[in-house]
Amino acid sequence: MSVPPAPKATTSMAHAPLVLADEVADALASARPVVALESTIIAHGLPRPRNLEVARALGAQLRAAGVTPATIAVIDGVPRIGLDEAALHRVAEDDEVSKASTRDLPVVMAQGASAATTVASTALLARRAGIDVFATGGLGGVHRDAASTFDESADLTVLARTDLVVVAAGVKSILDVPATLERLETYGVTVVGYRTDRFPGFYVTDSGEPVWQRIEEPRQAAAILQAARTLALPGAVLVANPVAEHAQLDPAVHEQVLADSLAQARARGIRGKDVTPFLLDHIQRQTDGESLETNIAVVEGNVALAGEIATALADVG
Repeated sequence: MSVPPAPKATTSMAHAPLVLADEVADALASARPVVALESTIIAHGLPRPRNLEVARALGAQLRAAGVTPATIAVIDGVPRIGLDEAALHRVAEDDEVSKASTRDLPVVMAQGASAATTVASTALLARRAGIDVFATGGLGGVHRDAASTFDESADLTVLARTDLVVVAAGVKSILDVPATLERLETYGVTVVGYRTDRFPGFYVTDSGEPVWQRIEEPRQAAAILQAARTLALPGAVLVANPVAEHAQLDPAVHEQVLADSLAQARARGIRGKDVTPFLLDHIQRQTDGESLETNIAVVEGNVALAGEIATALADVG
């Protein structure tokens, strides 16, 4: 696999100094398809050394389809749009790389620190760089006890004001899925199912909730984004792409393990930002790593679809 060239110091916008990798800058300047990728999955979502292997494979997958990958992270205080091999190693292997949502970006930048980006911060930086399509695993959302804790992911509010296509396998099933869908509607985020009428639940193809609009082809997602922009709508188009049925966790096993994980979190008094990593780790251990393979299948499927949507946008743009 060829290694992309080191990034050039390019300020893409006066109010947001970003460094674009040469291949990303060239693709954007030539109106070729680009897909943004988050880096939290590399730094905190997958075990070593699998995390670096998956990061490389996703980039290779997009390049093979004629699409430029733009993995996003903050390195030594600088938001990087597209990571070279050295930066990928840094994100994957350095214990000092934290996780940064949008609220954390100013602190990380001001301190000259390094951080992997979440869905929210990746979406923000991708649009600052002029990227229209972003692939992730699953969104954050409203937590199950949000009525008392007010615990909601910043992913939702950022997508409410960021006009790009986001391809995700719904939201993580540990969340309150109906409440999250209500929030997305309130915030004006357009949600469409890709070849499905059911909203996916990350590890499983069906969260138990419907999705009211569906599309059959990538070009339809591209057309929806273009139509939204003609109306100057500020929010994202969320393309809910379920994991392939053969790759999902057995739904019965998923329900049992999820219930046990939630009970364990309550019993241990785990709250706030510690809930999600605890639940995901518990699910992985209880399924003997099967959930990890599902997680990877989710991301690979979403990256493939995002590449097709980015190509469709480039073709009509």
